[in-house]
Amino acid sequence: MVEGIILGLGALGVAAAAGAYAITRDGAMVTPHGSGKVLTKSGMFEGFTLPDYAQKFAGPGYKSYLIEVEPGIKVHMLEVGEGYPVFMQHGNPTSGFLYRKVVEHLPLDQVRVIMPTLVGLGFSSKIPVSMHTAANHNRWINAALRQLGLEKAIYVGQDWGGPIGVGALALSPGMVKGIVIMNTAVRVTEVKTRLSRIHDVMKTPILGEFLANVRNLVFRGLHRPQHDPASMPQPVKDLYARPVRESGNHKAPLAMMRMVPDGPDHPSTPVMRELVPYVRSLDVPVEIVWGVNDPILGKAVPAMVENFPHARITETPAGHFLQEEVPEVIAQAVLRVLDEVRQGRPQRVAAVAE
Repeated sequence: MVEGIILGLGALGVAAAAGAYAITRDGAMVTPHGSGKVLTKSGMFEGFTLPDYAQKFAGPGYKSYLIEVEPGIKVHMLEVGEGYPVFMQHGNPTSGFLYRKVVEHLPLDQVRVIMPTLVGLGFSSKIPVSMHTAANHNRWINAALRQLGLEKAIYVGQDWGGPIGVGALALSPGMVKGIVIMNTAVRVTEVKTRLSRIHDVMKTPILGEFLANVRNLVFRGLHRPQHDPASMPQPVKDLYARPVRESGNHKAPLAMMRMVPDGPDHPSTPVMRELVPYVRSLDVPVEIVWGVNDPILGKAVPAMVENFPHARITETPAGHFLQEEVPEVIAQAVLRVLDEVRQGRPQRVAAVAE
């Protein structure tokens, strides 16, 4: 009997070890392959046909294509409209589709909206966990923008789309002419900091992998940081989740959560340390649009104001993914910044709008 118990415990140990190895593997490179060509104002690119579940979220005139930024690494692009370039960068774990509702409130005869999807998410390439670094993501998005030949753009960003968006622009000084920034953080964490309960759990080895990669907690819980949970119905969760889950490499959401710096020794901190002076040096029209019911960043407006002390601030009742809850407010901010850019106006004295 004792021998049987020992053998059973041994088998359980082997199974547990095998399971831990399986869920903590680095993950494989998965490169999307398109079909045909898509003509944009910037030239021809590899077309990418959206599956039906995603196509129904694309409005009239949307272009879907791929830009190869390094061998095997392709950034999926959504683009719509003609006019002044507006570069909209989403964060974790969504995709360029996060801005689809904002697009509905913009005059598409005046703006060319460009919505890249971060590598690892959506229909972009999937990569090993070890390649998910802030510096890599900055470089890849910058490479996509450079292949488009953009010399000027209004930038709109939220979540990881904040530091990655400005990180990409910092590599092409002079490109950004105006900014709309939402719930995100561009700051240096000089002391060890607790980010949030969910971040604490997710950075725990094996447990984080089990919850994110096995239990699919990140996508299943997309409604939780929203003020209105109904703003993230199941079809929208599927829009973000299916391209990742069905790719064979769904490592990115957890890897990107662990990319968030929580102290001076975090691998992302040196990149942030370089970004802060760049952001504070910008002399362009800026609007801050904030969701005050975001359980993680809802109270972080003062930190963003330190970067942009002359920005107009619009506080909304939205949660984390403002684009799903108050798209018209974001669009109005974009149009005000566009007007200032066209008029060549300097930044205004700080104001608060509610």
